[in-house]
Amino acid sequence: MDFSKFKKQFDKEHPATVYLILGDQEYLAQQIKDMFVDLIPEEERSMNIGNYDMEDVAVSAAVEDAISVPFFGERRLVMINRPYFLTGKKVKTKVDQTTDDFEDYLKHPEQSTIMVIFAPYEKLDSRKKITKALKKVATTVEIGKLREAEIKHLVTERVTSQGFKINPDALDRMMQLTGGKLTSMMGELPKLCLYNNDTKVINIDSVNGLVSRSMEQNVFDLVNMVLKKNAKQSMDIYQQLLLENNEPIRINAVLVQQFRLLLQVMILQKHGYSQGNLASALKVHPYRVKLAMQTVRQFKYDQLRDAYIGLIETEKEMKSTSRSPELLFELFVLKFMKH
Repeated sequence: MDFSKFKKQFDKEHPATVYLILGDQEYLAQQIKDMFVDLIPEEERSMNIGNYDMEDVAVSAAVEDAISVPFFGERRLVMINRPYFLTGKKVKTKVDQTTDDFEDYLKHPEQSTIMVIFAPYEKLDSRKKITKALKKVATTVEIGKLREAEIKHLVTERVTSQGFKINPDALDRMMQLTGGKLTSMMGELPKLCLYNNDTKVINIDSVNGLVSRSMEQNVFDLVNMVLKKNAKQSMDIYQQLLLENNEPIRINAVLVQQFRLLLQVMILQKHGYSQGNLASALKVHPYRVKLAMQTVRQFKYDQLRDAYIGLIETEKEMKSTSRSPELLFELFVLKFMKH
């Protein structure tokens, strides 16, 4: 189920024994954590809530806590974070995770314990025995794959709860500047509300003036300026990225990724892929796909291909010569614009 459905159906009196929260939306994960913590009376929390990071602690420690009897209370809450052993990820950690105890626990979960596993990943490795065992038992809440309409609804809901309104164009601009990242948008709301405290209305001017631009948005603007062959604007945005302490080789790598995405979207659209199918197939945020679809309408395949190849060559030179990375990027821009 998704977050909205979970919130409506959550039974405080009779919660499930095991939950799996899947996805990397930090804001929603925190909302869910708060909901579970509220189930434990405040005076009992220090003794009956356990928090375990699997990159630092063995899962057997969390299991040992879960099978313990609540201390002067009715419930115990055990939260497991970053369970990388459910995925195919390689993680640098000194902890040697063995999941036998965890598998045994899932066969017979303790009825007085609520175990919540927060997995901030796009997906788990379904081939693993422990993943299969968990999915069989757990109530799964997916918080990672949010559509644009869902993100806007959650932001509007939060704004309304604070006694404010947000204009549609301001909300669209927030989506654009943050790359459609819900956690970033929620993080920007306090200063927007403070700035618009007199009117209680968040408008587009305050969004433009106060909301921090994500690197992805700056790169998106840079891509468009390059494709439109606007040398001055391209270099202005590039210099701004450098001022924000972004390494030239990293900027170039993100540009390569963006042009690769544009090419993939253009090709797959010709094969009948919709926006939703594209996001799923390419494993990227749906809002990034939406912006890419808007961009590819304005340009030809040859333009995207030439820019992509030029950036690949620039990256090779950055790694193999002692020439200034900034100069190499300037040469790429000038060469591309001469075509």
